[in-house]
Amino acid sequence: MTGSNIIDLTPEMLAAAAETKAWPFEEAKKIIARYKGKEFPETVLFETGYGPSGLPHIGTFGEVARTTMVRHAFRVLTQDKVKTKLLCFSDDMDGMRKIPDNVPDRAALEPYLHMPLTSVPNPFGGDYASFADHNNAMLCRFLDTFGFDYEFASATQYYKAGRFDEVLLRAAERYDEIMGVMLPTLGPERQATYSPFLPISPKSGRVLYVPMINVDAKAGTITFDDEGTETTLPVTGGHVKLQWKPDFGMRWASLGVDFEMFGKDHQTNAVIYDRICNILGGRAPEHFVYELFLDEEGQKISKSKGNGLTIDEWLTYAPTESLGLYMYQRPRQAKKLYFDVIPKAVDEYYAFLGAYPRQDWKERLGNPVWHMHDGNPPAIDLPVPFALLLNLVSASNAHDKAVLWGFISRHAPGVTPKTHPELDRLTGYAIRYFDDFVKPTKVYRAADEVEREALARLSEALGALPQGADSEAIQNAALNVARKIERYQDHSKQSPEGGPGVSVAFFQMIYQVLIGQERGPRFGSFAALYGVAETRALIERALAGQLAA
Repeated sequence: MTGSNIIDLTPEMLAAAAETKAWPFEEAKKIIARYKGKEFPETVLFETGYGPSGLPHIGTFGEVARTTMVRHAFRVLTQDKVKTKLLCFSDDMDGMRKIPDNVPDRAALEPYLHMPLTSVPNPFGGDYASFADHNNAMLCRFLDTFGFDYEFASATQYYKAGRFDEVLLRAAERYDEIMGVMLPTLGPERQATYSPFLPISPKSGRVLYVPMINVDAKAGTITFDDEGTETTLPVTGGHVKLQWKPDFGMRWASLGVDFEMFGKDHQTNAVIYDRICNILGGRAPEHFVYELFLDEEGQKISKSKGNGLTIDEWLTYAPTESLGLYMYQRPRQAKKLYFDVIPKAVDEYYAFLGAYPRQDWKERLGNPVWHMHDGNPPAIDLPVPFALLLNLVSASNAHDKAVLWGFISRHAPGVTPKTHPELDRLTGYAIRYFDDFVKPTKVYRAADEVEREALARLSEALGALPQGADSEAIQNAALNVARKIERYQDHSKQSPEGGPGVSVAFFQMIYQVLIGQERGPRFGSFAALYGVAETRALIERALAGQLAA
Protein backbone atom coordinates (compact mmCIF):
# COMPACT_ATOMS: atom_id res chain seq x y z
CA MET A 1 0.00 0.00 0.00
CA THR A 2 2.73 2.42 -0.99
CA GLY A 3 1.35 4.52 -3.82
CA SER A 4 4.85 4.83 -5.29
CA ASN A 5 5.57 1.46 -6.91
CA ILE A 6 6.22 1.04 -10.62
CA ILE A 7 2.94 0.12 -12.31
CA ASP A 8 2.96 -2.65 -14.90
CA LEU A 9 0.37 -1.33 -17.35
CA THR A 10 -1.13 -3.68 -19.92
CA PRO A 11 -3.75 -2.98 -22.61
CA GLU A 12 -6.13 -5.39 -20.87
CA MET A 13 -5.75 -3.62 -17.52
CA LEU A 14 -6.22 -0.17 -19.07
CA ALA A 15 -9.36 -1.28 -20.90
CA ALA A 16 -10.80 -2.71 -17.69
CA ALA A 17 -9.81 0.43 -15.73
CA ALA A 18 -11.78 2.62 -18.13
CA GLU A 19 -14.93 0.56 -17.47
CA THR A 20 -14.70 -0.49 -13.82
CA LYS A 21 -17.11 0.90 -11.24
CA ALA A 22 -14.80 0.23 -8.28
CA TRP A 23 -15.05 3.29 -6.05
CA PRO A 24 -11.33 4.29 -6.15
CA PHE A 25 -11.54 4.48 -9.94
CA GLU A 26 -14.79 6.43 -9.79
CA GLU A 27 -13.08 9.03 -7.60
CA ALA A 28 -9.95 9.10 -9.76
CA LYS A 29 -12.08 9.78 -12.83
CA LYS A 30 -13.45 12.90 -11.13
CA ILE A 31 -9.91 14.25 -10.76
CA ILE A 32 -9.22 13.58 -14.44
CA ALA A 33 -12.45 15.31 -15.43
CA ARG A 34 -11.35 18.27 -13.30
CA TYR A 35 -8.57 18.96 -15.81
CA LYS A 36 -10.47 18.11 -18.96
CA GLY A 37 -9.35 20.42 -21.76
CA LYS A 38 -6.28 21.69 -19.92
CA GLU A 39 -2.92 20.53 -18.69
CA PHE A 40 -2.49 18.74 -15.42
CA PRO A 41 -0.46 20.68 -12.83
CA GLU A 42 3.12 19.66 -12.23
CA THR A 43 1.91 17.58 -9.28
CA VAL A 44 -1.64 16.40 -8.56
CA LEU A 45 -2.02 16.77 -4.81
CA PHE A 46 -3.94 14.35 -2.61
CA GLU A 47 -4.40 15.45 0.99
CA THR A 48 -5.57 13.94 4.24
CA GLY A 49 -6.16 15.92 7.42
CA TYR A 50 -5.40 14.88 10.96
CA GLY A 51 -6.23 16.54 14.26
CA PRO A 52 -3.58 15.51 16.82
CA SER A 53 -5.78 16.20 19.84
CA GLY A 54 -5.58 12.50 20.64
CA LEU A 55 -3.66 9.42 19.64
CA PRO A 56 -4.15 8.30 16.02
CA HIS A 57 -6.96 5.80 15.59
CA ILE A 58 -8.01 3.40 12.88
CA GLY A 59 -10.22 6.01 11.22
CA THR A 60 -7.13 8.17 10.69
CA PHE A 61 -5.36 5.28 9.04
CA GLY A 62 -8.43 4.58 6.92
CA GLU A 63 -8.30 8.04 5.40
CA VAL A 64 -4.71 7.56 4.27
CA ALA A 65 -5.31 4.00 3.04
CA ARG A 66 -8.37 4.97 1.03
CA THR A 67 -6.74 8.08 -0.40
CA THR A 68 -3.77 5.95 -1.45
CA MET A 69 -6.17 3.64 -3.30
CA VAL A 70 -7.65 6.59 -5.21
CA ARG A 71 -4.16 7.86 -5.96
CA HIS A 72 -3.14 4.50 -7.38
CA ALA A 73 -6.29 4.31 -9.54
CA PHE A 74 -5.48 7.82 -10.84
CA ARG A 75 -1.98 6.71 -11.75
CA VAL A 76 -3.37 3.78 -13.73
CA LEU A 77 -5.94 5.90 -15.57
CA THR A 78 -3.28 8.48 -16.50
CA GLN A 79 -0.82 5.68 -17.40
CA ASP A 80 1.43 7.00 -14.63
CA LYS A 81 2.40 10.05 -16.69
CA VAL A 82 1.29 12.61 -14.08
CA LYS A 83 3.29 13.22 -10.91
CA THR A 84 1.28 12.79 -7.69
CA LYS A 85 1.82 13.43 -4.00
CA LEU A 86 -0.03 12.51 -0.84
CA LEU A 87 0.21 15.15 1.89
CA CYS A 88 -0.77 14.10 5.42
CA PHE A 89 -1.55 17.41 7.12
CA SER A 90 -1.69 17.76 10.89
CA ASP A 91 -3.68 20.66 12.34
CA ASP A 92 -1.28 20.80 15.28
CA MET A 93 -1.56 24.57 15.77
CA ASP A 94 -5.13 24.10 16.93
CA GLY A 95 -5.79 24.99 20.56
CA MET A 96 -6.32 22.18 23.06
CA ARG A 97 -9.99 22.82 23.77
CA LYS A 98 -10.35 19.94 26.23
CA ILE A 99 -8.04 17.45 27.90
CA PRO A 100 -8.29 13.98 26.35
CA ASP A 101 -9.55 11.19 28.60
CA ASN A 102 -6.74 8.82 27.71
CA VAL A 103 -3.65 10.79 28.80
CA PRO A 104 -1.65 9.61 31.85
CA ASP A 105 -2.07 12.76 33.99
CA ARG A 106 -5.00 14.97 33.00
CA ALA A 107 -4.41 17.48 35.81
CA ALA A 108 -0.90 18.23 34.55
CA LEU A 109 -2.33 19.48 31.25
CA GLU A 110 -4.93 21.83 32.72
CA PRO A 111 -2.62 24.91 32.68
CA TYR A 112 -2.19 24.42 28.93
CA LEU A 113 -5.84 24.49 27.89
CA HIS A 114 -6.37 26.51 24.69
CA MET A 115 -2.67 26.60 23.88
CA PRO A 116 -1.59 25.31 20.45
CA LEU A 117 -1.12 21.55 20.61
CA THR A 118 2.54 22.03 19.70
CA SER A 119 2.92 24.18 22.86
CA VAL A 120 1.34 21.60 25.18
CA PRO A 121 3.94 19.45 27.01
CA ASN A 122 4.12 15.80 26.06
CA PRO A 123 2.29 13.82 28.79
CA PHE A 124 3.53 10.45 27.53
CA GLY A 125 7.24 10.89 28.24
CA GLY A 126 10.01 10.17 25.77
CA ASP A 127 11.88 12.45 23.42
CA TYR A 128 8.95 14.34 21.89
CA ALA A 129 8.78 17.97 22.91
CA SER A 130 5.01 18.44 22.79
CA PHE A 131 1.69 16.63 22.88
CA ALA A 132 1.28 17.20 19.14
CA ASP A 133 4.83 16.08 18.37
CA HIS A 134 4.18 12.79 20.16
CA ASN A 135 0.85 12.18 18.42
CA ASN A 136 2.25 13.19 15.04
CA ALA A 137 5.10 10.73 15.54
CA MET A 138 2.64 7.97 16.42
CA LEU A 139 0.75 8.67 13.19
CA CYS A 140 3.91 8.65 11.08
CA ARG A 141 5.24 5.53 12.77
CA PHE A 142 2.11 3.64 11.91
CA LEU A 143 1.87 4.91 8.33
CA ASP A 144 5.52 3.97 7.86
CA THR A 145 4.88 0.39 8.96
CA PHE A 146 2.45 0.10 6.06
CA GLY A 147 4.94 1.56 3.62
CA PHE A 148 2.69 4.45 2.63
CA ASP A 149 4.26 6.97 0.27
CA TYR A 150 3.35 10.31 1.84
CA GLU A 151 4.74 13.63 2.98
CA PHE A 152 3.92 14.76 6.50
CA ALA A 153 3.01 18.40 7.04
CA SER A 154 2.68 20.32 10.32
CA ALA A 155 0.31 23.30 10.44
CA THR A 156 2.57 24.96 13.01
CA GLN A 157 5.59 24.64 10.74
CA TYR A 158 3.68 25.80 7.66
CA TYR A 159 2.23 28.85 9.44
CA LYS A 160 5.53 29.83 11.06
CA ALA A 161 7.58 29.27 7.91
CA GLY A 162 5.30 31.58 5.92
CA ARG A 163 3.93 28.87 3.64
CA PHE A 164 0.43 30.34 4.05
CA ASP A 165 1.37 34.03 4.22
CA GLU A 166 0.22 34.97 0.72
CA VAL A 167 -3.23 33.49 1.21
CA LEU A 168 -3.50 34.82 4.79
CA LEU A 169 -2.90 38.34 3.47
CA ARG A 170 -5.62 37.68 0.91
CA ALA A 171 -7.88 36.56 3.75
CA ALA A 172 -7.31 39.93 5.42
CA GLU A 173 -8.21 41.67 2.14
CA ARG A 174 -11.35 39.57 1.74
CA TYR A 175 -12.26 39.47 5.40
CA ASP A 176 -15.81 40.74 4.80
CA GLU A 177 -16.46 38.10 2.15
CA ILE A 178 -15.31 35.34 4.52
CA MET A 179 -17.51 36.76 7.29
CA GLY A 180 -20.39 36.77 4.81
CA VAL A 181 -19.99 33.02 4.42
CA MET A 182 -19.48 32.25 8.08
CA LEU A 183 -21.93 34.46 9.97
CA PRO A 184 -25.14 32.93 8.53
CA THR A 185 -23.98 29.55 9.82
CA LEU A 186 -23.69 30.79 13.43
CA GLY A 187 -26.13 31.62 16.20
CA PRO A 188 -26.63 35.25 17.34
CA GLU A 189 -24.30 34.95 20.34
CA ARG A 190 -21.46 33.47 18.32
CA GLN A 191 -21.97 35.99 15.51
CA ALA A 192 -21.27 38.83 17.94
CA THR A 193 -17.76 37.56 18.73
CA TYR A 194 -16.78 35.53 15.68
CA SER A 195 -13.65 36.09 13.67
CA PRO A 196 -11.99 33.75 11.16
CA PHE A 197 -8.62 34.88 12.58
CA LEU A 198 -7.49 33.33 15.84
CA PRO A 199 -4.52 35.26 17.28
CA ILE A 200 -1.94 33.51 19.44
CA SER A 201 -1.81 35.65 22.58
CA PRO A 202 1.64 37.22 23.22
CA LYS A 203 0.67 37.25 26.92
CA SER A 204 -0.59 33.73 27.58
CA GLY A 205 0.38 31.80 24.46
CA ARG A 206 -3.24 30.71 24.08
CA VAL A 207 -5.27 30.56 20.89
CA LEU A 208 -7.79 33.38 21.38
CA TYR A 209 -11.39 33.27 20.24
CA VAL A 210 -11.97 37.02 20.30
CA PRO A 211 -13.68 39.53 18.01
CA MET A 212 -11.55 41.80 15.86
CA ILE A 213 -11.28 45.50 16.70
CA ASN A 214 -9.73 46.13 13.31
CA VAL A 215 -8.49 44.22 10.27
CA ASP A 216 -5.96 46.26 8.28
CA ALA A 217 -5.68 44.55 4.91
CA LYS A 218 -3.05 46.99 3.65
CA ALA A 219 -0.78 46.44 6.64
CA GLY A 220 -1.71 42.77 6.91
CA THR A 221 -2.55 43.05 10.61
CA ILE A 222 -5.37 42.41 13.02
CA THR A 223 -6.13 44.31 16.24
CA PHE A 224 -7.95 42.72 19.16
CA ASP A 225 -8.29 42.83 22.93
CA ASP A 226 -5.87 40.53 24.73
CA GLU A 227 -6.94 40.39 28.38
CA GLY A 228 -7.51 44.15 28.57
CA THR A 229 -4.64 45.15 26.27
CA GLU A 230 -5.34 46.30 22.73
CA THR A 231 -2.91 44.26 20.66
CA THR A 232 -1.95 44.29 16.98
CA LEU A 233 -0.36 41.30 15.27
CA PRO A 234 0.55 40.49 11.67
CA VAL A 235 -1.59 37.77 10.12
CA THR A 236 1.61 36.21 8.77
CA GLY A 237 4.50 34.28 10.28
CA GLY A 238 2.48 32.09 12.63
CA HIS A 239 1.14 34.89 14.83
CA VAL A 240 -2.43 33.85 14.01
CA LYS A 241 -4.20 30.82 12.67
CA LEU A 242 -7.60 30.49 11.07
CA GLN A 243 -10.71 28.95 12.57
CA TRP A 244 -10.98 25.36 11.44
CA LYS A 245 -13.63 25.88 8.74
CA PRO A 246 -11.87 28.80 7.04
CA ASP A 247 -8.59 26.95 7.61
CA PHE A 248 -9.80 24.08 5.42
CA GLY A 249 -10.53 26.41 2.52
CA MET A 250 -7.34 28.44 3.06
CA ARG A 251 -5.20 25.33 3.00
CA TRP A 252 -6.83 24.06 -0.18
CA ALA A 253 -6.29 27.42 -1.89
CA SER A 254 -2.73 27.81 -0.67
CA LEU A 255 -1.52 24.31 -1.51
CA GLY A 256 -3.62 23.61 -4.60
CA VAL A 257 -5.21 20.43 -3.22
CA ASP A 258 -6.92 18.31 -5.87
CA PHE A 259 -8.52 15.59 -3.73
CA GLU A 260 -9.47 15.23 -0.09
CA MET A 261 -11.81 12.81 1.62
CA PHE A 262 -13.41 13.34 4.99
CA GLY A 263 -15.98 11.82 7.30
CA LYS A 264 -19.71 12.38 7.15
CA ASP A 265 -19.47 14.75 10.12
CA HIS A 266 -17.81 17.24 7.74
CA GLN A 267 -20.39 16.88 4.97
CA THR A 268 -22.56 19.86 5.86
CA ASN A 269 -19.45 22.04 6.12
CA ALA A 270 -18.02 21.04 2.74
CA VAL A 271 -19.85 23.85 0.95
CA ILE A 272 -18.29 26.32 3.43
CA TYR A 273 -14.79 24.97 2.83
CA ASP A 274 -15.37 25.22 -0.92
CA ARG A 275 -16.67 28.79 -0.86
CA ILE A 276 -13.81 30.05 1.27
CA CYS A 277 -11.30 28.29 -0.98
CA ASN A 278 -12.84 30.07 -3.96
CA ILE A 279 -12.88 33.44 -2.16
CA LEU A 280 -9.17 33.02 -1.46
CA GLY A 281 -8.40 32.42 -5.12
CA GLY A 282 -8.28 28.64 -5.18
CA ARG A 283 -10.35 25.89 -6.72
CA ALA A 284 -11.99 23.52 -4.29
CA PRO A 285 -10.73 19.93 -4.53
CA GLU A 286 -12.74 16.88 -5.41
CA HIS A 287 -14.38 15.41 -2.32
CA PHE A 288 -15.20 11.94 -1.11
CA VAL A 289 -17.36 11.68 2.00
CA TYR A 290 -17.11 8.42 3.93
CA GLU A 291 -19.32 7.14 6.72
CA LEU A 292 -18.05 7.17 10.28
CA PHE A 293 -16.55 4.35 12.27
CA LEU A 294 -18.52 3.34 15.36
CA ASP A 295 -17.62 1.50 18.52
CA GLU A 296 -19.44 -1.59 19.78
CA GLU A 297 -22.20 0.59 21.27
CA GLY A 298 -22.76 2.40 17.97
CA GLN A 299 -21.06 5.62 19.14
CA LYS A 300 -18.71 7.57 16.89
CA ILE A 301 -15.07 6.73 17.52
CA SER A 302 -13.29 9.67 19.12
CA LYS A 303 -9.55 10.30 19.55
CA SER A 304 -10.13 12.14 22.81
CA LYS A 305 -12.42 9.44 24.26
CA GLY A 306 -10.20 6.63 23.09
CA ASN A 307 -13.24 4.41 22.40
CA GLY A 308 -13.28 1.78 19.70
CA LEU A 309 -10.29 -0.18 18.49
CA THR A 310 -6.87 1.38 18.36
CA ILE A 311 -4.46 0.72 15.53
CA ASP A 312 -2.14 -1.34 17.74
CA GLU A 313 -5.01 -3.39 19.15
CA TRP A 314 -6.16 -4.54 15.71
CA LEU A 315 -2.60 -5.46 14.75
CA THR A 316 -2.15 -7.49 17.94
CA TYR A 317 -4.80 -9.93 16.74
CA ALA A 318 -4.71 -9.81 12.96
CA PRO A 319 -2.41 -9.04 10.03
CA THR A 320 -2.29 -5.54 8.63
CA GLU A 321 -3.88 -6.63 5.37
CA SER A 322 -7.15 -7.46 7.13
CA LEU A 323 -7.35 -3.87 8.30
CA GLY A 324 -6.70 -2.63 4.77
CA LEU A 325 -9.60 -4.76 3.52
CA TYR A 326 -11.90 -3.35 6.19
CA MET A 327 -11.07 0.15 4.96
CA TYR A 328 -11.74 -0.69 1.32
CA GLN A 329 -15.13 -2.28 1.79
CA ARG A 330 -18.27 -0.12 1.64
CA PRO A 331 -16.69 3.22 2.63
CA ARG A 332 -20.04 5.00 2.43
CA GLN A 333 -21.58 2.64 4.96
CA ALA A 334 -21.17 3.17 8.72
CA LYS A 335 -19.20 0.29 10.22
CA LYS A 336 -18.51 -0.83 13.74
CA LEU A 337 -14.90 -1.19 14.76
CA TYR A 338 -14.62 -3.63 17.63
CA PHE A 339 -12.92 -6.94 18.25
CA ASP A 340 -15.68 -9.20 16.88
CA VAL A 341 -15.17 -7.91 13.33
CA ILE A 342 -11.54 -9.04 13.15
CA PRO A 343 -11.89 -12.78 12.34
CA LYS A 344 -14.30 -12.15 9.47
CA ALA A 345 -12.04 -9.45 8.02
CA VAL A 346 -9.07 -11.83 8.14
CA ASP A 347 -10.83 -14.66 6.34
CA GLU A 348 -12.39 -12.35 3.76
CA TYR A 349 -8.97 -10.94 2.91
CA TYR A 350 -7.52 -14.37 2.17
CA ALA A 351 -10.66 -15.38 0.25
CA PHE A 352 -10.27 -12.35 -2.03
CA LEU A 353 -6.56 -13.08 -2.36
CA GLY A 354 -7.25 -16.69 -3.33
CA ALA A 355 -9.78 -15.64 -5.98
CA TYR A 356 -7.52 -13.06 -7.63
CA PRO A 357 -5.38 -15.33 -9.88
CA ARG A 358 -8.52 -16.90 -11.39
CA GLN A 359 -10.14 -13.58 -12.28
CA ASP A 360 -10.09 -11.56 -15.49
CA TRP A 361 -9.04 -7.90 -15.39
CA LYS A 362 -12.56 -6.58 -14.92
CA GLU A 363 -13.00 -8.77 -11.84
CA ARG A 364 -9.51 -8.04 -10.57
CA LEU A 365 -10.06 -4.29 -10.56
CA GLY A 366 -13.16 -4.88 -8.45
CA ASN A 367 -11.24 -7.11 -6.06
CA PRO A 368 -10.16 -5.24 -2.91
CA VAL A 369 -6.71 -6.87 -2.85
CA TRP A 370 -5.76 -5.20 -6.15
CA HIS A 371 -6.34 -1.79 -4.57
CA MET A 372 -4.74 -2.74 -1.25
CA HIS A 373 -1.51 -3.95 -2.85
CA ASP A 374 -1.09 -1.32 -5.57
CA GLY A 375 -2.02 -3.82 -8.26
CA ASN A 376 0.42 -6.52 -7.07
CA PRO A 377 -1.36 -8.85 -4.61
CA PRO A 378 0.93 -11.54 -3.18
CA ALA A 379 0.41 -15.20 -4.05
CA ILE A 380 -0.46 -16.88 -0.75
CA ASP A 381 -1.85 -20.36 -0.18
CA LEU A 382 -3.81 -20.58 3.06
CA PRO A 383 -5.04 -24.15 3.60
CA VAL A 384 -6.77 -23.37 6.92
CA PRO A 385 -9.09 -20.35 7.43
CA PHE A 386 -8.60 -18.09 10.45
CA ALA A 387 -12.05 -18.91 11.92
CA LEU A 388 -11.18 -22.59 11.79
CA LEU A 389 -7.87 -21.93 13.55
CA LEU A 390 -9.76 -20.13 16.31
CA ASN A 391 -12.03 -23.12 16.83
CA LEU A 392 -9.07 -25.48 16.75
CA VAL A 393 -7.45 -23.43 19.53
CA SER A 394 -10.73 -23.52 21.42
CA ALA A 395 -11.19 -27.28 21.16
CA SER A 396 -7.56 -28.19 21.81
CA ASN A 397 -6.84 -25.56 24.48
CA ALA A 398 -3.60 -24.87 22.61
CA HIS A 399 -1.34 -22.31 24.22
CA ASP A 400 1.46 -22.38 21.68
CA LYS A 401 1.82 -22.70 17.94
CA ALA A 402 3.52 -26.10 18.10
CA VAL A 403 0.30 -27.72 19.35
CA LEU A 404 -1.71 -26.20 16.52
CA TRP A 405 0.86 -27.26 13.96
CA GLY A 406 0.55 -30.82 15.19
CA PHE A 407 -3.09 -30.83 14.08
CA ILE A 408 -2.44 -28.86 10.88
CA SER A 409 0.46 -31.01 9.65
CA ARG A 410 -1.47 -34.21 10.29
CA HIS A 411 -4.51 -32.85 8.42
CA ALA A 412 -2.46 -31.41 5.53
CA PRO A 413 0.73 -33.47 5.03
CA GLY A 414 3.64 -31.36 3.84
CA VAL A 415 2.19 -28.13 5.24
CA THR A 416 4.68 -26.75 7.78
CA PRO A 417 5.56 -23.34 9.26
CA LYS A 418 8.43 -23.18 6.76
CA THR A 419 6.31 -23.97 3.69
CA HIS A 420 3.42 -21.77 4.81
CA PRO A 421 4.82 -18.83 6.82
CA GLU A 422 1.57 -16.88 6.43
CA LEU A 423 -0.39 -19.66 8.11
CA ASP A 424 2.24 -19.75 10.84
CA ARG A 425 1.74 -16.03 11.38
CA LEU A 426 -2.02 -16.58 11.69
CA THR A 427 -1.61 -19.31 14.31
CA GLY A 428 0.01 -16.75 16.61
CA TYR A 429 -2.82 -14.28 16.03
CA ALA A 430 -5.40 -17.00 16.64
CA ILE A 431 -3.92 -17.96 20.02
CA ARG A 432 -3.76 -14.33 21.17
CA TYR A 433 -7.31 -13.59 19.98
CA PHE A 434 -8.68 -16.72 21.61
CA ASP A 435 -6.94 -16.08 24.94
CA ASP A 436 -8.11 -12.46 25.18
CA PHE A 437 -11.60 -12.50 23.66
CA VAL A 438 -12.97 -15.99 23.18
CA LYS A 439 -11.80 -17.88 26.24
CA PRO A 440 -13.22 -15.39 28.81
CA THR A 441 -16.67 -15.63 27.20
CA LYS A 442 -16.83 -19.40 26.66
CA VAL A 443 -19.87 -20.97 28.29
CA TYR A 444 -20.32 -24.71 27.90
CA ARG A 445 -23.79 -26.04 28.49
CA ALA A 446 -24.91 -29.52 29.34
CA ALA A 447 -26.81 -31.49 26.71
CA ASP A 448 -30.43 -32.47 27.31
CA GLU A 449 -31.65 -36.01 26.60
CA VAL A 450 -32.36 -35.40 22.90
CA GLU A 451 -28.99 -33.72 22.45
CA ARG A 452 -27.16 -36.50 24.30
CA GLU A 453 -28.73 -39.06 21.98
CA ALA A 454 -27.81 -36.92 18.95
CA LEU A 455 -24.19 -36.58 20.07
CA ALA A 456 -23.91 -40.29 20.81
CA ARG A 457 -25.20 -41.11 17.33
CA LEU A 458 -22.81 -38.54 15.85
CA SER A 459 -19.85 -40.17 17.59
CA GLU A 460 -20.97 -43.57 16.35
CA ALA A 461 -21.30 -42.26 12.77
CA LEU A 462 -17.84 -40.69 12.93
CA GLY A 463 -16.40 -43.96 14.19
CA ALA A 464 -17.84 -45.78 11.19
CA LEU A 465 -16.05 -43.52 8.70
CA PRO A 466 -13.01 -44.91 6.88
CA GLN A 467 -9.64 -43.69 8.11
CA GLY A 468 -8.62 -40.43 6.48
CA ALA A 469 -12.22 -39.38 5.70
CA ASP A 470 -12.27 -35.83 4.35
CA SER A 471 -14.34 -32.89 5.55
CA GLU A 472 -17.13 -33.57 3.06
CA ALA A 473 -17.57 -37.16 4.26
CA ILE A 474 -17.59 -35.98 7.88
CA GLN A 475 -20.15 -33.27 7.13
CA ASN A 476 -22.44 -35.73 5.33
CA ALA A 477 -22.20 -38.19 8.23
CA ALA A 478 -23.29 -35.44 10.63
CA LEU A 479 -26.16 -34.44 8.36
CA ASN A 480 -27.37 -38.03 8.11
CA VAL A 481 -27.51 -38.24 11.90
CA ALA A 482 -29.51 -35.00 12.20
CA ARG A 483 -32.02 -35.94 9.47
CA LYS A 484 -33.29 -38.84 11.60
CA ILE A 485 -33.93 -36.68 14.69
CA GLU A 486 -37.20 -34.79 14.61
CA ARG A 487 -35.90 -31.78 16.57
CA TYR A 488 -33.30 -31.09 13.91
CA GLN A 489 -35.45 -31.61 10.84
CA ASP A 490 -36.10 -28.56 8.69
CA HIS A 491 -39.15 -29.20 6.51
CA SER A 492 -38.53 -26.07 4.46
CA LYS A 493 -35.45 -27.82 3.07
CA GLN A 494 -35.09 -31.14 1.30
CA SER A 495 -32.41 -33.76 1.73
CA PRO A 496 -30.85 -35.50 -1.32
CA GLU A 497 -33.13 -38.48 -0.61
CA GLY A 498 -36.24 -36.29 -0.66
CA GLY A 499 -36.78 -36.11 3.09
CA PRO A 500 -36.53 -33.04 5.33
CA GLY A 501 -33.32 -31.02 5.51
CA VAL A 502 -31.29 -30.19 8.59
CA SER A 503 -31.88 -27.20 10.85
CA VAL A 504 -28.96 -24.96 11.79
CA ALA A 505 -29.97 -25.70 15.41
CA PHE A 506 -28.12 -29.02 15.14
CA PHE A 507 -24.75 -27.44 14.49
CA GLN A 508 -25.43 -24.64 16.98
CA MET A 509 -25.97 -27.33 19.60
CA ILE A 510 -22.68 -29.00 18.70
CA TYR A 511 -20.68 -25.80 19.18
CA GLN A 512 -22.50 -24.79 22.36
CA VAL A 513 -21.98 -28.18 24.00
CA LEU A 514 -18.55 -29.15 22.65
CA ILE A 515 -16.74 -25.80 22.31
CA GLY A 516 -18.71 -23.41 24.52
CA GLN A 517 -19.46 -20.99 21.70
CA GLU A 518 -22.62 -19.93 19.91
CA ARG A 519 -21.29 -20.61 16.43
CA GLY A 520 -18.35 -22.02 14.54
CA PRO A 521 -17.10 -22.91 11.07
CA ARG A 522 -18.42 -25.83 9.04
CA PHE A 523 -18.45 -28.86 11.32
CA GLY A 524 -16.90 -31.20 8.72
CA SER A 525 -13.96 -28.85 8.23
CA PHE A 526 -13.45 -28.50 11.97
CA ALA A 527 -13.58 -32.25 12.68
CA ALA A 528 -11.27 -33.04 9.75
CA LEU A 529 -8.68 -30.59 11.07
CA TYR A 530 -9.08 -31.48 14.73
CA GLY A 531 -9.22 -35.20 13.95
CA VAL A 532 -12.09 -37.68 14.00
CA ALA A 533 -10.73 -39.52 17.05
CA GLU A 534 -10.20 -36.21 18.90
CA THR A 535 -13.73 -35.08 18.01
CA ARG A 536 -15.18 -38.32 19.34
CA ALA A 537 -13.13 -37.91 22.53
CA LEU A 538 -14.52 -34.38 22.89
CA ILE A 539 -18.06 -35.75 22.56
CA GLU A 540 -17.33 -38.37 25.24
CA ARG A 541 -16.06 -35.66 27.59
CA ALA A 542 -19.23 -33.64 27.02
CA LEU A 543 -21.46 -36.66 27.66
CA ALA A 544 -19.50 -37.41 30.83
CA GLY A 545 -20.16 -33.90 32.11
CA GLN A 546 -16.51 -32.87 31.97
CA LEU A 547 -17.02 -29.72 29.85
CA ALA A 548 -20.06 -27.94 31.28
CA ALA A 549 -19.62 -26.46 34.74
